[in-house]
Amino acid sequence: MDLTSYASWAVRLADDPAPPPDLARLRDELAAVFDAAGDDRRVVELLNALLVRYPVRPQLSDHDGGPWHLHLADDYAACAVMGLAAVVAELGVDRLGRCLDPRCGKAFLDTSSNRSRRYCSARCASRANVAAFRARRRTAS
Repeated sequence: MDLTSYASWAVRLADDPAPPPDLARLRDELAAVFDAAGDDRRVVELLNALLVRYPVRPQLSDHDGGPWHLHLADDYAACAVMGLAAVVAELGVDRLGRCLDPRCGKAFLDTSSNRSRRYCSARCASRANVAAFRARRRTAS
């Protein structure tokens, strides 16, 4: 069962400026997890606390005529927490990050093969690269 898609819910919620009222607390808790990126023990401590607070209840389903398979309960919060915890368990704590563009700071999951992601999107990476190029060009002249 690939839980990366559930983890992407956690990323989106961590950066949501106006989450539904019932998810505001979870947004703050998930943001704290991404803010702790780089401190493995702290990330794991925060995720373990969230796993206790938002337990997952898997269920078997054969919806849409498909074969039996596991679904996480319809609890958005529990699915997001479980997905994020699964990514950390499978890929490592260093796969969580915050965009290095100082104007952004959004959360991201680094699913690249070489663990090289530093920005939340190609747009932020391009913007940072252009700014660095222009700064080098200014100092060279």
